[in-house]
This record gives sequence, C-alpha cells and structure tokens, in this order.
Amino acid sequence: MSDWQLTRTFRSSSGEVRWDSLGDRGRDPVVLLHGTPFSSYVWRAVARALSRRHHVFVWDMPGYGASEKSAGQDVSLAAQGRVFTELLAHWEAGEPRVVAHDFGGAVALRAHLLHGARYHSLALVDPVALAPWGTPFFRLVGKNSEVFDQLPPALHRALVREYVSSASSPGLHPAVHDRLVEPWLGDTGQAAFYRQIAQADQRHTDEVQDRYGEITVPTLVCWGEDDTWIPVDKGRELVARIPGARLELIPGAGHLVQEDAPAALLAALLD
Repeated sequence: MSDWQLTRTFRSSSGEVRWDSLGDRGRDPVVLLHGTPFSSYVWRAVARALSRRHHVFVWDMPGYGASEKSAGQDVSLAAQGRVFTELLAHWEAGEPRVVAHDFGGAVALRAHLLHGARYHSLALVDPVALAPWGTPFFRLVGKNSEVFDQLPPALHRALVREYVSSASSPGLHPAVHDRLVEPWLGDTGQAAFYRQIAQADQRHTDEVQDRYGEITVPTLVCWGEDDTWIPVDKGRELVARIPGARLELIPGAGHLVQEDAPAALLAALLD
C-alpha cells in the first residue's frame, strides 16, 4: 500500500499541505476532497481511473494524512474551506469538476458559497452538509477531547481501528484498514486525531446550509445505502435544497463508498 504517495507541497494558511496530480495537464481538471478521519488515500482507485480522461488533483487537508499536524493548528471546516480556495488558485485549475466526500463536502460547499470558488460541476459523496451531524462517538469525543487525548497508545489504536471500520458496510481489507489508521498513531497522530474532532463545529455548516439554493452548477449527490454515519435521508434532504440536483444511491456501500463500491461510484461520476 506504499504506492500512494503525495509528492508535492503547498504552504497554506493552516500549514504545509501535501498534494499531487495524475493525468495530462491539458485535460479537464477534477479535484477530489477526502473527509474525516481519512485522507486522499481513499480516492486512489477512483483518481487513477479518472486520470485516463482528466487531470486529477488530490490533497491531504492540513491535520490529515501526510500533511502537517501541529499543536495549535487550525483544522476547522472554516480553515479547510480557505485552504481549498488557496489551493485552487495555486493549481490554476480554472473551474474544475469537484468531487467531495464527508467533511470534504462541507469544505467544497464553503469554498464555493463563501469564498467564490468556481466549479464546472459538483459531486457530493455522503457529505457533511446538514445539521445535525456526527455519530454519537464523534460527539462524545468532541465534548471530551482532552480526556481522550490522554488514552494509552494501545487503547487509542483500538478505538481508532474500531471507529474507522464502522465506516464500511462489507468491511475493510486488513491492509487498507491499517493504512487508514496509521496517520493517527504515535504522539503526533494521536493528538491530531482528537484535535480535528474537537474543532468540528456544526456552525460551519449552519452558516451555509440555507444558501444551498444558490448553487447553480450541475450537482450530483451520491450516498451509500448502508451508511450508518449519516443516514440516506440527509441525502434526500440535500437534493431537495439544491436546484436540479440528482441523488444516486450506491447499494451495498456504507459511508466509505470509495472503498465499499468504487466501481459503482466511478460509474456515477462518469455519468
């Protein structure tokens, strides 16, 4: 699994961001945004497939994956929206097709509605977009992050492994499971894991959810039918708020659709 590496860096307003691109630069650009507690790694199969037709950009948000993780770092949704806008300018990608999962959905929506980021189209995959959001575990940790940060490393590892596994419906391949958990281990990773949850504030979606009716770009909403993190009803509600949006349900997939049903998700995106 070591073949997924981000080789380029960008100094953002929230720390160093690792990113990369696949495919020919002259092709139509596509940008993929990951969610929490994941990284660009979850997009590896989809990114490689899309790169046959498109110039694909992938990145790890500050505080995630291979990007900078540091004490006092702002990794909130507000910060990520600003960083994404900075990256789009750095890439000179014009108006890309944007595909965003989970928290990445909120990041893409904030960048578009609050910071003027322009897209050719928008695909939201099981996004964090409408209140209330967050699993019971996520909310518990958010209220007690300083306590959880003191967990012994072995207990922390077990907790993260169980949490990550619950995002998949059929279950994760052991090597994939290990790769998704690895960035959150060790002193730096453990602190970063609880930092990003502590800063997850619902007000950052409250600020934009009443403006979804302003979205005019073609919008697709994909949802894993077996998502236990965010119920499918949120997808139906979101589609009703965005003019002309279409809902595509992915059977047999949980919240982590990219791992559970990458072929079905890719087919929906190509359509």
